[in-house]
Amino acid sequence: MCYILTVKGKRPRKGGDKLKSVVRIESASKSFGSGNKKVDILDNIDLSIEPHQLVAFRGRSGSGKTTLLNLIGALDRPNSGEIYIEEQPIGQYNEKKRSELRRTKIGFVFQSYGLVPFMTVEENVIFGLRVADIPRQEWAGRIEEALELVGLSNRSKHYPYELSGGEQQRVAIARTIGVRPTLILADEPTAELDSKTGFNIIHVFQELVKKQLTTIIMTSHDPIILEMIEHVYTLEDRKIAYKKNESVI
Repeated sequence: MCYILTVKGKRPRKGGDKLKSVVRIESASKSFGSGNKKVDILDNIDLSIEPHQLVAFRGRSGSGKTTLLNLIGALDRPNSGEIYIEEQPIGQYNEKKRSELRRTKIGFVFQSYGLVPFMTVEENVIFGLRVADIPRQEWAGRIEEALELVGLSNRSKHYPYELSGGEQQRVAIARTIGVRPTLILADEPTAELDSKTGFNIIHVFQELVKKQLTTIIMTSHDPIILEMIEHVYTLEDRKIAYKKNESVI
């Protein structure tokens, strides 16, 4: 099943504000290979995601969850159709513009954490700021804010090997949110974590969205995790199926 859950305390929209989509997908299709070796993954996908939402893609292995995430993140291109980020069509971007988009507007969180092992927590966050060309005078404030948001202010001088798996994933999130991206893409961010730690990661995501700091799109196959998420899209037969449930957990 797919769920939409009402989150208590969510900040209301300002009266009269017309929110543009952060992500809009129009008739996007993706296949790999050619001829008799061609494999269709996504077929004529249409989807619009507003700012400050927590969204999940679910589906069986091979259903196209990660492929769709890669299209949104400008890591791959659709064979047909278009992807819009903040109403800008990115399909015709050259690699330089796609790289700039990923560097400045899109943050990535993966299940493998991707931390630099010989850097402290603070230095890993700085690494993300440096890559995004954030001015040095802004680093201290952004580091403090990011680590506070993920609950790791007291671990800033620790190295990844001194942290639990959940703490390492929170460092990866802090490194991403320090850049203040418009959009965060997270591919199975709780897959390698125990249930309690996975719940904590989702709570961090919910707080980021609630405070209107970013929009988050993630993938997951965990039904318990999916119950915590506001908007869940199921990928099946190369299409998106969407079901709404007004229950509150």
